[in-house]
Amino acid sequence: MNRRNFLHKSACISAGILTLPMYSGAYAFDTRKDLIIGHNSHRYKVDMNWGNLHSNKVPVKDCHEIIQDSKGRIVLLTNHVKNNIIIYDKSGKLLDTWGTTYPGAHGLTLSVENGEEFLFITDYDRHQVIKTTIDGREVMTLDCPADTGKYKNKEEFKPTETTVLENGDFYVADGYGNQFILHYNHKGELLNIFGGRGTGESQFLNAHGICFDQRDKENPVLLITAREQNTLKRFSLEGDFLSSMEVPGALICRPVIHGNEIYFAVLKSKEATHDDSGFLLIMNEKNEVISCPGATKPIYKDSQLTELYQTIKLFQHPHDVCVDEDDNIYVAQWNSGQTYPIKLTRI
Repeated sequence: MNRRNFLHKSACISAGILTLPMYSGAYAFDTRKDLIIGHNSHRYKVDMNWGNLHSNKVPVKDCHEIIQDSKGRIVLLTNHVKNNIIIYDKSGKLLDTWGTTYPGAHGLTLSVENGEEFLFITDYDRHQVIKTTIDGREVMTLDCPADTGKYKNKEEFKPTETTVLENGDFYVADGYGNQFILHYNHKGELLNIFGGRGTGESQFLNAHGICFDQRDKENPVLLITAREQNTLKRFSLEGDFLSSMEVPGALICRPVIHGNEIYFAVLKSKEATHDDSGFLLIMNEKNEVISCPGATKPIYKDSQLTELYQTIKLFQHPHDVCVDEDDNIYVAQWNSGQTYPIKLTRI
């Protein structure tokens, strides 16, 4: 063992981090087959074999996001232009692939309109938002909103996420660009713009993810992650700042609503000694953190959440989660050695 590996291993041990053999592609290790992670009522068995495919035939690059359609199929978005979209059944069997023109494929959102399903894809390399049918036919493309005066050129527009309302309106988070949130109607006409880069309560440093939260039917809101600030922010549908929730140490990706709970992939621990130090995070209906699979148990002291960090070296830059009807979680990972999703089975 060289000095660098010795120091890294020592740092992990001193921080209480369990290290496991790394994996790549279709390879899995029996050391993980009975691994249980999570806290309180939200604990999971790890399945490293789910969705593993032949990497030469169906390659992935960065697996950015993952959703479930109305047929129960699991739809994965990757920025590998041989197959940007990979569709599985819930057992992990490959059903279909499509997409060769989205080199910066990042955000994936499902929309249902008059019984027909559509996908919203954000591509930060193309500086566009693309709406497609579920089988890949493009029906709308949105470019940089130059008319707003907020962008000097299209390169400043690098959208990362969308969320869609029941009436067809949708919001775009420009998380890698100038940090604005853009509100469009169903025709793609711009209605409002708010946010922007900064440290103010209504501004963002990495407005990475956005979702429509209608758990309170009388008071629907937008949930927007300020990832570099370790913060989840609440806004009205009109773009007014309402409140924020800090998650110390956790670089949270997009919020995913499932039932009365919010699920997040956490890209990495803020103060970790190693970069690929991610985990998952789950909030209850009161927006309190109740479980952090792969990380420290969430503890509140004087109503403040203590800093979170990875405790088991399992995830490599988790970037999104999908939660199915059985409360199982599918985890897509960015910059993880071209690996396929990990499945966590609720126990």
